[in-house]
Amino acid sequence: MVQRHNRSTSVKKVAKRMPGGKTIITFKKKKPGKALCGVCGNTLGGVPNRRAVEMRRLPKTLKRPERPYGGVLCAACLKKEIVRKVRKDV
Repeated sequence: MVQRHNRSTSVKKVAKRMPGGKTIITFKKKKPGKALCGVCGNTLGGVPNRRAVEMRRLPKTLKRPERPYGGVLCAACLKKEIVRKVRKDV
């Protein structure tokens, strides 16, 4: 029996030929979406487009940029946020 999450029509099925001559059906993994900015929704630079399992294996420095709000805000929104915080303190 096919696993429950593979019974959907959105899961692509691929026929694979095995060394013994038998053909089996395998399921293609879905590609993940791009990381988006929390404010404007633009795609984030410096954040890899990987599946969750692959992201777990990456070192912390490759998962997001080394700056405040890295991996959460895009550069333009970060600039606006820093300016807003500085003006609020003065």
